[in-house]
Amino acid sequence: MNNVIEKYFPHLTDRQREQFNMMGGLYPEWNEKINVISRKDIQNLYVNHILHSLGIAKMLDLKSGSRVLDFGTGGGFPGVPLAVMFPDSHFHLVDRIGKKLRVAEDIATRIGLENVSIQHGDIKEVKGKFDFVVSRAVMRLDEIVPLVKRLIDAKCINSLPNGLICLKGGELDSEIHNYRRSVLIEQLKYWFDEPFFETKKVVYLPIQTK
Repeated sequence: MNNVIEKYFPHLTDRQREQFNMMGGLYPEWNEKINVISRKDIQNLYVNHILHSLGIAKMLDLKSGSRVLDFGTGGGFPGVPLAVMFPDSHFHLVDRIGKKLRVAEDIATRIGLENVSIQHGDIKEVKGKFDFVVSRAVMRLDEIVPLVKRLIDAKCINSLPNGLICLKGGELDSEIHNYRRSVLIEQLKYWFDEPFFETKKVVYLPIQTK
């Protein structure tokens, strides 16, 4: 396993280490068939994709039984790394692009994840309630909120109120304008030393439902 994961998450179990280690072989193998990650970027898999996904785990410590929806998961980011990190929570991965979703499903199966479900389709087709919706550079915050609000469970079991958590980069003023009073933005550069994270952020928006 690339030591950068253990650098920031030193208390992994042997099983988690094994699963993260397996990703290092499986994603490049799939990327030869389906361009899930940029060909130039696959060598940065652990920092730019796996560790980036785990930025959410620095903000959120999920309790057992939590349900998380990964909206626009693509090849499984951030859902698959988070499912490894939180084996007692369930992750539902959704994407409209079937070939990328096959990668996520195959890797989740081959590394032995039993807390992941897959749905090929539009976010409007998703049913059920979730504690959190997570996404990684899918669309603007003000575009996501109307799509996922109905999916947020009114009952909260975690210390962080239920809501939306997005991995973002760059300037965010325009898309968070309507949520300034409630949105929380954490800079990943304060948690991770690598230059990649200089402009990367975790954006959290609590969503209240009836």
